[in-house]
Amino acid sequence: MPMSAQPSRSTRRISIMRCPIIVGAGPSGLAVAASLGRLSVPSIILERSDGIADLWCHRTYDRLNLHLPKPFCQLPHLPFPAHLPTYPSKDHFLDYLHRYADHFSLRPLFGCTVTDARFDEAASLWRSSRSPSSSSSEPLTEPRELEVVEFASPWLVVATGENAEPVVPEIKGAQAFMGSLLHSSEYKSGVEYRGKRVLVIGCGNSGMEICVDLCDHGAMPFMSVRSGVHVLPREMLGTSTFGVAMRLLKWLPTRVVDRFLLIMAKMIIGDTEKYGLKRPKMGPLELKNKTGKTPVLDVGALSLIKAGKIKTVQEVRSLTSNGAKFVDGEEMAFDSVVFATGYKTNVPFWLKAISSFHFHDIKIDTDLFSAEGKPKLPFPNGCSGENGIYFVGFTGKGLLGASADAIEAALRISQRWTSLSKNRDLVL
Repeated sequence: MPMSAQPSRSTRRISIMRCPIIVGAGPSGLAVAASLGRLSVPSIILERSDGIADLWCHRTYDRLNLHLPKPFCQLPHLPFPAHLPTYPSKDHFLDYLHRYADHFSLRPLFGCTVTDARFDEAASLWRSSRSPSSSSSEPLTEPRELEVVEFASPWLVVATGENAEPVVPEIKGAQAFMGSLLHSSEYKSGVEYRGKRVLVIGCGNSGMEICVDLCDHGAMPFMSVRSGVHVLPREMLGTSTFGVAMRLLKWLPTRVVDRFLLIMAKMIIGDTEKYGLKRPKMGPLELKNKTGKTPVLDVGALSLIKAGKIKTVQEVRSLTSNGAKFVDGEEMAFDSVVFATGYKTNVPFWLKAISSFHFHDIKIDTDLFSAEGKPKLPFPNGCSGENGIYFVGFTGKGLLGASADAIEAALRISQRWTSLSKNRDLVL
C-alpha cells in the first residue's frame, strides 16, 4: 500500500545569463528575439505552453481572419508571403509565425511558466523563477526533490501580451443557467449550435464575428450591447479603413480624422444607431487612444443585423435557469451563452514591484503595472534603461505596435549588451 504524499524538497539552480530573458513566445516575444538576433544579441525565450503563439493556436475560433491587411500585421524583418490574401486566416498567420521562428532560428524553452520575476538591486539583475510542473499522476512513495530554476539577467523583456487570460464577468444567476456557458476562447465553430438560440455577450470584433459564424451554421444569435460601439466598414475608398486612417493621421489631428471616418462610415453602412448600436460621443481613434477600446471593422455582421438574422439586445442583468433577463426588463430563453468579453494580462501576478526606478531623472516608488494591467509608464519611456526591463506588446496597438516596441527594445538592449558581453562573470 503506497505511503501518503510526502512534502517535496526543493533545490534552486541559478543560471546567470549575459543575454536578455524574454517571457512569452507569442508574436511579441518572437519579434523582439528576432530583432535582437539581427543585432547579434542572443536571447532566451521562456514560454509556459507547449508551442509558439498559444492564444492563436488554441484559443481562437476557426473562421478567424486578421482584421487588418497583412502589411499592418507582419512582424519585423520578414513580410508575409505575397501569395497570401489581404486578410490572412488564422492558419495562414500560424504558418507565418512558425516560418518566422525557423527563419531567425528561434528556439523557445517550452513548458516554462515564470512564477516570479523581481529585480535584485544589489546585483543589478532580474531574477526570473520557474518551477517545473509534475506530469506524473502516480502517488508519491517518498519525498520528491523538485528543482526550481532561476534565470538571472541584466535584462527582462515582458512579452506575454495584453491577452493572456480570458475575462469572464460575474453575472447574477450564472450558476443556475442550465445551458452551456463558455468564453470566446473556447468557441471554435457554430456547427454544434444549429437551430439553437445563442446569447453572445459583447459587441466587439470577436462578438460580431462569432454572431456571423453562428448565422452561417443555422443558429439564432442575440448580441448583448452594454455600451456604445463604433462600427466602421473594413474598407473605404478602395482600400482598408485602417490604412486610410494611418495615412490621414500623418497630416491631420486625430479628431479631424475621426470626423472623416464617421462621415464615410455613415455613407457606406448607414446609421448604426437604428439597429441598437449607439456610437460613443468620442471618435473611434480618440476612444482607442484614451481607453484602448477598439472600433469594430465590419466583416458582415451589420448586414445580418439589418436583415434581422442577428438580434441586438440590452445589457444582461442576470441569467435564469433557461435564459436571461435584461436591464430593460425583457426576459428571453437561450440554449447557450458565449462571453465575448475579451482578455487581460497576467503580468501583475508574477512580475513583482521594484522599490524604485528613474524616469527623466525623477525617482519613482511604485508597482510596475496599474490595476487595469497596463505598464504605468508606457513604452518606450516606461521602466526601461537603468533597470533593464522592457514591455513589448502592451501599447494597445496590436501587432503593428508590438513590432515597433520590439525594434525599439532591441536597439536599447544592444547598446549595453556589447560591453557587458565581455564580462567573464556573466556566462551563457
